Amino acid sequence: MRISGITDDSIVDGPGVRTVVFTQGCRHFCPGCHNPETWPFEGGREYSPEELLSYLEENCFTRRVTFSGGDPVYQEDLAETLRLLKERGFHIMVYTGFTWEELGEREFLKYTDLLVDGPYMEKLKTLDIPFVGSSNQRIIDVRRSLAEGKPVTLK
Repeated sequence: MRISGITDDSIVDGPGVRTVVFTQGCRHFCPGCHNPETWPFEGGREYSPEELLSYLEENCFTRRVTFSGGDPVYQEDLAETLRLLKERGFHIMVYTGFTWEELGEREFLKYTDLLVDGPYMEKLKTLDIPFVGSSNQRIIDVRRSLAEGKPVTLK
């Protein structure tokens, strides 16, 4: 995975205290994006799934991790990385500019607990809904959604 940066002890990128992994690379180019420096696919640092797992096991004491970006969905090793984390009991949240419907049956969803879907839309910016940037974005309970065959939202 190409990683732009890692932030420990965040309280704004999902429920509880979490470590946030910012991936490098995005093709959504949302106007007003909070992290436009993560758009280019060059830059950042390459981590193997095992290297990232090792870092998170040593530094993420809460066992809660959020993948943001850029857009993590563009990372080839996303599913493998999340699988390794889930096997070790991590709670996993993923932000993506794709909607649930656009993602279809991507493998990484099997290892994801919460998904914030949809592009950031500056005209719908909100500070009233925790963990989203714009009101079109949904916080999806992935386990329930996969079981029910439709998105089940927390908001």
